[in-house]
Amino acid sequence: MKPSKDISRLIEIMAALRAPETGCPWDVEQDFSSIAPYTIEEAYEVADAIARGDLDDLRDELGDLLLQVVYHAQMAEEAGEFAFGDVVQAITTKMIRRHPHVFGDGEARSAGMAKGMWEKIKAEEKAEKRNARLARGHDPEDHGKGFLDSVPVALPALTRALKLQEKAARVGFDWSEATPILDKIEEEIGELRQALANGDTASIKDEFGDMLFAFVNLGRHLKVDSEAALSGTNEKFRSRFHYVELALERSRNTLEKATLDEMEALWQQAKGAK
Repeated sequence: MKPSKDISRLIEIMAALRAPETGCPWDVEQDFSSIAPYTIEEAYEVADAIARGDLDDLRDELGDLLLQVVYHAQMAEEAGEFAFGDVVQAITTKMIRRHPHVFGDGEARSAGMAKGMWEKIKAEEKAEKRNARLARGHDPEDHGKGFLDSVPVALPALTRALKLQEKAARVGFDWSEATPILDKIEEEIGELRQALANGDTASIKDEFGDMLFAFVNLGRHLKVDSEAALSGTNEKFRSRFHYVELALERSRNTLEKATLDEMEALWQQAKGAK
């Protein structure tokens, strides 16, 4: 087996890895659920390479993400459901359908994307998907029957909180402004304090979650994406901690040997540094 730029070689490699008798034991025993966390992880690593501006890493990480698509398609083919080619056909069909102003006839291209066309196309896709699920004997409501059930469970928690709030807001279930949410946050902090005083572990977790949810809601009203804001703070923390690390090295000290007071003093320096 030799490397190739042809996608068929990657499909062949995955089929070989999954072969029951001659494949890799680890790959053979995997299923959709066990591979899903790796799929999510690879997507994050693609985003990380983009954030770092590292195109060499981006090439490699895109390959890792593509492997995940091929992996899931291979398992689906083994189950007699669909193959990689069906995945490609599905997405090409969707892209052509959603861009009539690019791929349609001359009249459609000259008209551009008419108002309401996107919603109409999405509704048609939803109807087709529903009919396909019915034909397979599945529940036509693939994400559940509730108004908020279409928000994917596997999203990062902060992002899912935002999506749930945004969708509820579409039907008027929302705060009218940001200020009352600050009061709600203070209320949630008070409830967390009470749970801490009671030593109730389950309540502590529950109240902490309520507080985070309220903070996401505040961010939404302030036009601040919570995921992006926390990512920025994470990077700021990493950068300042690295400043402390380097400063300790220059003074022939280490993170392990330094006292908390020493690290705190350097941390304050890091905050003042440009």
